[in-house]
Amino acid sequence: MSRIDRRFAALKAASRTGLIPFVTAGDPSPQHMVGLMHALVDAGADLIELGVPFSDPMADGPVIQHASERAIAKGVGLADVLGWVAAFRQRDADTPIVLMGYLNPVEIHGYARFAQEAAQAGVDGVLLVDCPLEESAVLQPLRDAGLQQILLAAPTTEPSRMAQLCGSAEGFLYYVSFAGITGAAHLSTGDIAVRVADIRARAKAPVAVGFGIRDAASAKAIAGFADAVVIGSALVDKLAGATGADDIAGRVRAFLAPIRSALDAH
Repeated sequence: MSRIDRRFAALKAASRTGLIPFVTAGDPSPQHMVGLMHALVDAGADLIELGVPFSDPMADGPVIQHASERAIAKGVGLADVLGWVAAFRQRDADTPIVLMGYLNPVEIHGYARFAQEAAQAGVDGVLLVDCPLEESAVLQPLRDAGLQQILLAAPTTEPSRMAQLCGSAEGFLYYVSFAGITGAAHLSTGDIAVRVADIRARAKAPVAVGFGIRDAASAKAIAGFADAVVIGSALVDKLAGATGADDIAGRVRAFLAPIRSALDAH
């Protein structure tokens, strides 16, 4: 059983909703990245979604685009991201880590090489936004290395395709709450609840909901019907400009603590 599977099994046994924060690797500070990851766990994260900086993040809104630009300007690349995961694993052997990004950096790195190095570093899953299910055969080296491919579903997903995604899901299925980019604020929880209930009834894996979750209130609204919530842009925005380990950790605590409390209180 993978770290992701174990974590969701533990959440289910405890009747808790998972909290999955997203941060862009290398932002706001490459030298404090490992400390930031530990701060996320200390503040209540159940899994970590780590964004690999990319020059053309088509699914992301301005907040995460700018975070990627800042990280790239500081020279952050895929090798750095894997190094931070390995350093994080020296103290934390349990918290699952999913790399979120785009296919191009992985293809340039080489699928087999990336799979081996990511697995050795302690990565548990990959969410590659521009790698649809039809093209996922190229990721077979990742699966062979024990990495799980996290698939995306959306309100616009056709029923036949949704059935494919539900049947192929591993780790967790990421449900995009609305048709749009990260950081937008179109959250209609009634519609999402109906859709997610149907998906959870059919999916082989738990369902996490992301996009549009910005605070404790929106997280609590989703917690009633999802296995986990993903929160990214609002956290990345809160961290922008942070300087030093204490400032970063303080901002993480201030932002995530009320969200963790709201999830646990639902």
